Amino acid sequence: MKQEDLELLVTREMPFGKHKEWLIANLPGDYLNWFARKGFPPGEIGRLLALMQEIDHNGLRPLLEVRRVGCC
Repeated sequence: MKQEDLELLVTREMPFGKHKEWLIANLPGDYLNWFARKGFPPGEIGRLLALMQEIDHNGLRPLLEVRRVGCC
């Protein structure tokens, strides 16, 4: 997993389907699990969905929270 991939998860929108225009990081776990069962699409979007499913499945969503430097 690269830092660039984590940045894409919080900036890239889902280009199709039920959750079109949702940020990939905000997709629900059941939707990601559906892709895991049925097969991820080819290309970058499939790679990002697979990564997000792995993050969600392992309870690592806090990795994607924006951290404010020098806040409070």
